[in-house]
Amino acid sequence: MSRFLLTSLFFSFFLATAQPPQGYYSSTQGLSGYELKTELKEIITNGFDGQSYGDLIDLYQTSDNDDYYDANQSFTILDMYSENPDGADPYSYAFNENCGNVSSNEGFCYNREHLYPQGFFNGEDIMRNDAHHVVPTDGQVNGRRSNFPFGEVNNPTFTSRNGSKVGPSVTLGFSQTVFEPLDEFKGDIARSLLYFATRYEDNWDDNSWDDKDANVSDPRGGPNKNQWYEQWFIDLLVQWHDQDPVGQREIDRNNDVFDYQNNRNPFIDNPEWVNMIWSTTASLNDQDLAGISLYPNPSTGVFQISNLNEPASVTVYDVSGRMIFMDQMTVDNRFSIDGNGMYLVKLDTDLSSKTFKVIVK
Repeated sequence: MSRFLLTSLFFSFFLATAQPPQGYYSSTQGLSGYELKTELKEIITNGFDGQSYGDLIDLYQTSDNDDYYDANQSFTILDMYSENPDGADPYSYAFNENCGNVSSNEGFCYNREHLYPQGFFNGEDIMRNDAHHVVPTDGQVNGRRSNFPFGEVNNPTFTSRNGSKVGPSVTLGFSQTVFEPLDEFKGDIARSLLYFATRYEDNWDDNSWDDKDANVSDPRGGPNKNQWYEQWFIDLLVQWHDQDPVGQREIDRNNDVFDYQNNRNPFIDNPEWVNMIWSTTASLNDQDLAGISLYPNPSTGVFQISNLNEPASVTVYDVSGRMIFMDQMTVDNRFSIDGNGMYLVKLDTDLSSKTFKVIVK
């Protein structure tokens, strides 16, 4: 069953459990951009209670129980590299069917996958044991993913039994080997990796870590610790986040991990923060649209774009990060938003992007 259907079925439960403890993010009020990111780093670092690597296996019995897509799979591991969201899984694992090393055959055992590879931070325990980015996956597919960054693939050299792929990247800005998961889990992975860039912001140029400039597979190579990742990777993560919104499984897992290690993934609790932090950096040539403006703001719902002299698309997101609509700009550079509230409007040309925060009242 699709996660989106399950989200509707559990809507009332979502309302009861999606929120963090009262006041958890109170110090972020009025912040945006990298200032917001740094404050989030402080919040999710203070009080963090890291557990042992072995304890992750026990955590997975609650945080990664496969009861979201098929009721018959309850009490087995939900593995993003083998899960079939629309039918029977190719195989499943009981909680005790874990293995420490890469297995030789797919479907033999599961192990712990570091979405940001532990080789890049030399296996330091605090990152190695952080459950927000360490997830259970099939041992063979984990090994196939290796230390390759995530990306998108047209001509795979390997395809797992659920359709995850390894192959040359077709993502703009990177042409080496990447790993592409199912669309169903791209947002989950993106938010985990953005959590990692926030939680470990100060480790961006850590001398004890792998040399980020020497390893082509390591996406940790942005201009500074604020952006953290290379531009192509930020673009990809923001895109995946926008295309695959937060679902009930992520919400439940975030709560379980909070109980386990006393910190949260803020981009699950507040999906709009992804665009508030990174959308203005999610372009190779943002300065090309520096003269573009949007008015009136606030508006009754009709907006005008000024100084736009090239074809462009407009995408509107609500404050939860959900895409409301996407369309090509009309000849008169006007568009409308129905419904009062705050929205993020992203304007894209072939090479440039600019994001506006707007209010409809």
